[in-house]
Amino acid sequence: MRKIGVIGGMSWESTALYYRMINEEVKRELGGLHSAEMIIYSVDFEEIERYQANNEWEKATNVLADAAKSLEKAGADFFILATNTMHKVIDEVAAAVSIPTIHIADATAHVIKQSGFTRVALLGTKYTMEEQFYKGKLEQQGIQVSVPNEKDRMLINDVIFNELVLGDLRAPSKSGFLDIIGNLTHQGAEGVILGCTEIGMLVKSDDVVVPVYDTTQIHAKAAVKYALNKES
Repeated sequence: MRKIGVIGGMSWESTALYYRMINEEVKRELGGLHSAEMIIYSVDFEEIERYQANNEWEKATNVLADAAKSLEKAGADFFILATNTMHKVIDEVAAAVSIPTIHIADATAHVIKQSGFTRVALLGTKYTMEEQFYKGKLEQQGIQVSVPNEKDRMLINDVIFNELVLGDLRAPSKSGFLDIIGNLTHQGAEGVILGCTEIGMLVKSDDVVVPVYDTTQIHAKAAVKYALNKES
């Protein structure tokens, strides 16, 4: 089994989900008392969020690159960045170490393509929804990506940073998310990407009539496949 390195803490709420999902997947694959060989480096999200808000991406990159170096030194065979938004700087972080990484958007695109759909909606932080570092990865693989309008993007972003990263799950926020998803599917989206690792705490597949692509779960499963040398 390859040893998994996880850069987490963005937020710790979703990193806890990664830990559970990775171990559940290893148990499902191997049975018995098996669990994942895993090293987690959890950063201080207060610092990372401040760098995001101030457009100081280089400083955030340096923090994550140091985390990746620590994971490599500790014996990780590869690493994953347990957040969608900070994949904005994944190339720079990956360049700081010699161990490979699994890009969350690549893993998500693989699952979407397996399902046969080509038009999906994307929900996430404003950075993920508005910039090309994530959407571009999907579009390069022939997947059309639609995002909410500006008002809805701000609502989603506010809920993520003021509620979800704190583990605060509110019914009105869930209703708002479901309304936004409904509008996007009405406009032709065949599925919806939960492109922030906390959104899966609020929106479940049973809440939506179209396929839901929970990036936390997808990324965790991709990490286990690679760890067990079962990647397709």
